[in-house]
Amino acid sequence: MRAGGVEIPTQGRQLAQFALGMALAVVLLVWGLPYFAQTSWSDIWAVIRTVPLLHMLGLQTLMLAGLYCYTFTFTGSLRGLSHGKALIINLCGSSVSNLLPGGGAVGLAATFAMCRSWGFTRRATSTSAIVTGVWNVLARIALPVVAILVLVLSGVTLPRALTDLAIGGSLVGLAVLGAVAGMLASERVAQRLGAAIDRVVRPVVRRRRPESTMSVEELVQDLRARIIDVVRWRWWSMTLGMVGFFGIYYVLFGLVMRETGVVLPLNLLFGAYAVGRLLTAVGITPGGVGVTETATTVILVGWGADSAAATAGVVLFSLITHVMEVPLGGLGWLLWSISPKQEPPPEGEEPVFGGPVTVPPTVDAPDDGPHGPHPDPG
Repeated sequence: MRAGGVEIPTQGRQLAQFALGMALAVVLLVWGLPYFAQTSWSDIWAVIRTVPLLHMLGLQTLMLAGLYCYTFTFTGSLRGLSHGKALIINLCGSSVSNLLPGGGAVGLAATFAMCRSWGFTRRATSTSAIVTGVWNVLARIALPVVAILVLVLSGVTLPRALTDLAIGGSLVGLAVLGAVAGMLASERVAQRLGAAIDRVVRPVVRRRRPESTMSVEELVQDLRARIIDVVRWRWWSMTLGMVGFFGIYYVLFGLVMRETGVVLPLNLLFGAYAVGRLLTAVGITPGGVGVTETATTVILVGWGADSAAATAGVVLFSLITHVMEVPLGGLGWLLWSISPKQEPPPEGEEPVFGGPVTVPPTVDAPDDGPHGPHPDPG
């Protein structure tokens, strides 16, 4: 990248983006959060200090239970991965994502390095990362859509901004889901999708790496076979892991609000929680910090919650689920460093604990019906 004729290294860009994101997060938390909630930090901390230490420990334990539920998503996407190792990956990946420039990319690299040190192939690890990424995106998009339906059915009047956000999330979710489902259900759709992406990406790749022979179309077809294999094997485990993770975090959110004195119906709390989970994926700040807390607080106050109590609850929930991931990540790195390591097998061969992986046969046929074939989820 060039600016004013001067080459800017990629690492420098990442550091600059991280610094800007952190600066915006600090501004939103220090000034924006109390300003938009019409309260002050002294009132917020006064409410937080009323929560007993024993209750705080109980809430933190519940957060760990949610993280353990998420291990079912990891173990369902990577044959041979134990729940203990999956928990280590979750803790380490989240901590580096929150601390270091590059966010999710750094967390993904850490996950890849740990899985390789335990003997998993590049192919199996990359497939796991892609499948869990898709499951995460779809879950975070589905949450606000479900929340809107719950609120509408219960007769709650929604703010225009919240309605627009839900509609936007629904459209994006349908587009992503449609592309993924089409790619998995039909080889022809996968070929066309790959060819379309290839036309856009190939000129960029050739300009940056003239020697590259990468074909996105071939990658998409290969990726399709890998995803189908994983989804057929443990789609139920990955789904239950996501449901358990977000479900426990919602219970945690409700209990935190109760501790700080927010008295709202469960459907309203679910609506605010769902929007907050969606905004954690916003790339403006690391982990959506600042953006998530401000938006969630504004929604709660708009529905009648006390300003100081709502803000204190949102801050406390963020401390338990986001900030505490950092020291827990340190523990995760320690556990990984002392865990037994294993040399990965040659590419093309699966680890002995995973067993052979069979590539599913093509599910397309010339005489498909109007809706096309569907892979057997069993």
